[in-house]
Amino acid sequence: MRKERRSRRINRIGSYAISSSMSMRDHRKQPCITCTTFNILAPIYKRLNVNNDKNQDSRESDYRAYWLVRNQKILDSLLRERSSIICLQEFWVGNEELVNMYEKRLGDAGYLNFKLARTNNRGDGRPCSRDGVCRFDLHLMFLVSSFVQSPLPKFFSNPFEHTMPLSDISGLLIAVRKEHFRVIGHRELLFNDCGDRVAQLLHVELAAPYSPSRNNDTRQEILIVNTHLLFPHDSSLSLVYKILQYVESYQKENKLSPTPIMLCGDWNGSKRGHVYKFLRSLGFVSSYDNAHQYTDADAHKWVSHLNHRGNICGVDFIWLLNPNRYRKLLKTSWSEAVFGMFKYLVRRASLTEEDAFALLKADNDSDCITYSGFCEALRQLNLTGHCYGLNDEETKDLWVQADIDGNGALDYKEFQQRIWNPTRSEQKDDGILDDDHKGGKEQTIGFSVENAVLFPPEVEKGMWPENYSLSDHARLTVVFSPIRMPCSQLIS
Repeated sequence: MRKERRSRRINRIGSYAISSSMSMRDHRKQPCITCTTFNILAPIYKRLNVNNDKNQDSRESDYRAYWLVRNQKILDSLLRERSSIICLQEFWVGNEELVNMYEKRLGDAGYLNFKLARTNNRGDGRPCSRDGVCRFDLHLMFLVSSFVQSPLPKFFSNPFEHTMPLSDISGLLIAVRKEHFRVIGHRELLFNDCGDRVAQLLHVELAAPYSPSRNNDTRQEILIVNTHLLFPHDSSLSLVYKILQYVESYQKENKLSPTPIMLCGDWNGSKRGHVYKFLRSLGFVSSYDNAHQYTDADAHKWVSHLNHRGNICGVDFIWLLNPNRYRKLLKTSWSEAVFGMFKYLVRRASLTEEDAFALLKADNDSDCITYSGFCEALRQLNLTGHCYGLNDEETKDLWVQADIDGNGALDYKEFQQRIWNPTRSEQKDDGILDDDHKGGKEQTIGFSVENAVLFPPEVEKGMWPENYSLSDHARLTVVFSPIRMPCSQLIS
């Protein structure tokens, strides 16, 4: 009953209630902070059916009145909500008028804003060169069609060229409320890969009264990441790995103790995907699922995206890693995720465990796998050999993780232990340090998930409303309560 009343109260999303009454609901408790992630569908991608002409593929960006009104409504809803942190994807960085509108209204409302364009003058889905012409080669067309089991959208009707002005560039935006945070650092993650995807890293410190501690010995900082991952999903896994590598190096560079990490954005993959399993294995929790007590198997409970083929799926997440979670070695967890993808592809081809070993062994006469055979098998499964696949360094890292004794060859036992049946498992709540482990541990701040809401509300029931026109994504807002907790230890 208590949870139901709280749910009704928090569902007044789009009003000041979610950030004010929820954050100040009990003066005896710490105020909460809120975080919103929203893919706002850049006008350069929003298709319009003008004058009921089904053969005309118009974009909203061609009609100022349309994109201006829609984005004003988006801003109205964000400012009514007044989240502490706002992470936007598909932000039309290339349009000066739209950028100025967002920066002025958010700035006037007390936000600090950070925007980032995709590299190589890129918009989503349309690779372009410096001359403003976007080109698809046949190899990329094959890659896309191999992951999309339906006719390609009309946009791909000409695989060789599609003209796009250089002003048609999308990107990301993070806005944080100045009264809630002090910004310590801001980094731009430029992957400079085939997808030209980017990510933002914001390092902030909680300001009073939002900090749960007045003790200077207790760390009160957060790392916030905003990104929009690439499709297909094996590429997304590599991007997430790179993001986490960067976060890890940033922590080492700045000598940070374990710090709460929030990963926000459009992850272009569902709870069934390899990215989801990878993040869970590292101790991250999906804040929305945590708030509603959904399990990893509850993949149909909610949706957040209506794609151009008319399919609905849940792809928008705010991931939380608290500093009291046992931290697994990043490289170990990533290799297990890639080997999980290897096993999935092998099984999809109706191959057995013995077949997989033979595939990796290739033409080697001895009963072991060599590095050359290992690389060839990955190439045959399309995990390497193209710009979206694993690079040479990543492939070598996988081999090192699999070669337990380091003798340069994998026997059947090593194959079973590291490739076919690794010990990977998604971390459960028992990965949290309990009171018995708190003695002598450095104290820091973490967060409990108080609630999480998707808008429009129909998506929380797995349905997409016909009258929703703000975006092709739902808006996700999570309410966090800062709490004191001990730091974790790194485990292998």
